[in-house]
Amino acid sequence: MDIAHAAFRIEAPRQLAADQVHLWRVDLQAIAGEEPQWAAVLSPDEQARAARFHFQEHRRYFTASRAILRHVLSAYLGCNPKNVAFVYSSKNKPALGGAHAGALAFNVSHSGDIALLAIARSRPVGVDIELIRHNFDTAAIAARFFSDAEQKQLAALPPDQRHDAFFRCWTRKEAYIKALGEGLSLPLSQFDVSLTPDDGNALLATRPDALEARRWSLREVRVKPGYAAALCVQGTDWTLIDWNATPGRTP
Repeated sequence: MDIAHAAFRIEAPRQLAADQVHLWRVDLQAIAGEEPQWAAVLSPDEQARAARFHFQEHRRYFTASRAILRHVLSAYLGCNPKNVAFVYSSKNKPALGGAHAGALAFNVSHSGDIALLAIARSRPVGVDIELIRHNFDTAAIAARFFSDAEQKQLAALPPDQRHDAFFRCWTRKEAYIKALGEGLSLPLSQFDVSLTPDDGNALLATRPDALEARRWSLREVRVKPGYAAALCVQGTDWTLIDWNATPGRTP
């Protein structure tokens, strides 16, 4: 099934196996110029959220990322993008509602000009991407939110590596709590992640239930320089399929 829209065209997969996780990468800068057309598929509440952004670029990127989420999900579901219904948990995690409730698990994150969409058949997923910014005190934030083990990892690194390591840690922690669906109600200091690049499973420890760490796979997602990203999936018996949503090309 093709997802076609002006300068944006990708071929979506027809099948998503139970042991697969599909990760979509979207270049928002390349597609955000079609904002009026993207906005047409959004729900009234999504359009209202978009209108609240002060900066035009932020509004365009939000609109494009939500529209692409609808287009991609609709390709799996076999429906019109406008007919994709969302519901939100008490912690504000989105899920499919209406006629397609429970059909897929998904999570979305966007920062800067990149959006990531993670989709699975029957297992929770969480994804996070962050533009690595240099205009705030990462040491102070780490001291407030990171666990003791993570702060020790950060302090052991050469000073010129700590900034990137902070964002590596932050995206891994965000991906885990997004997969859990707990939001920031789960204290970030209650679990430990690795700060090592390309670690096979970056979830090191969970508290108070130490066995919880074995139920999840937490991986770094490779993105372009200047960004950090991570993906968390329930279980270890799954394969990642990477889809690169590039205008004018199939993945």
